[in-house]
Amino acid sequence: MNVDTSLPLGLDWVTAPAAWSLADGVLTVTAAPHTDAFTDPVGGAARCDAAVALTTPPDGDWQLSARLRVGFRSAWDAGALFIRSDDDHWAKLNFEQAPDGTPSVFSVVTRGRSDDALAGPVAGEALWLRISRIGAGFAFHVSDDGESWRLVRQFALDGPGPVRAGIEVQSPVGEGCRVDFDDIRLTPTTLAHLFDGR
Repeated sequence: MNVDTSLPLGLDWVTAPAAWSLADGVLTVTAAPHTDAFTDPVGGAARCDAAVALTTPPDGDWQLSARLRVGFRSAWDAGALFIRSDDDHWAKLNFEQAPDGTPSVFSVVTRGRSDDALAGPVAGEALWLRISRIGAGFAFHVSDDGESWRLVRQFALDGPGPVRAGIEVQSPVGEGCRVDFDDIRLTPTTLAHLFDGR
């Protein structure tokens, strides 16, 4: 087993997890109990204690993708790809357990307060997630096989600072959540087709 002591892609922990390791190309991250990144759209209460690691992406268009396997135990346990401009402008694409126990795709876009959306259930044990920067905007896609992608949402972030990109792991009401990330890629490529994700 090849064990590494630094994160891939130049990622740095903004908020450290309970534990993490990198071995044979698999980044395993365990969120601490009762941790989340979310700003309530009704009351405005903010949570910002989820495990987050970010890096500076290339100039211009780029794409960040990874395959995730999540050890679901509680509602809202999730692994995610994450982008951030500042504390009030960020977004995440989640492989997350819904309250009824169904593994699902959720996405959150935060511009002061969070806009939370459910994209649907996931049948398999693993899911590929991807964030594409397209000019001043972004697109979220997911894939069951890493080849055929489906659009979750497109949006503008409108934050004041440069955008950093990376990963997030959370366990808002649970006692921790383990996520395996592999096939992690950050490339200076432009999304060619928005709706079919190619």
